[in-house]
Amino acid sequence: MLRKMLEKDRKRLSRKIHIRKKLTGTPEKPRMTVTRSNKNLSIQVIDDTKGHTLASASTLEKELREIKATVAGGARLGEVMGQRLLERNIKSVVFDRNGYLYHGVVKAMADGARKTGIQF
Repeated sequence: MLRKMLEKDRKRLSRKIHIRKKLTGTPEKPRMTVTRSNKNLSIQVIDDTKGHTLASASTLEKELREIKATVAGGARLGEVMGQRLLERNIKSVVFDRNGYLYHGVVKAMADGARKTGIQF
């Protein structure tokens, strides 16, 4: 599987596996994972003990389609996710950057969620 991947994708997958060895989400402190592509952004909050997604936000949703995959869009999506978590009475999460470098859009999504009061 790793042989046919591009070198960039192989490095990200390696980082992702290394991060996920140490990171798990609990009902008290679920895991917030981010996914990005050139066109779309997505955030999920997952309870790993049950394997359930507690909340999610994506630029594929009808009301969030105007958000672009930029730093400003990432910050806005993070704020939306923060509001959804506060509605579900979740105040702290573990941040899973999913192998992406903590820079640019990924950092903006985390900062957007922090702005609403979510603790990492």
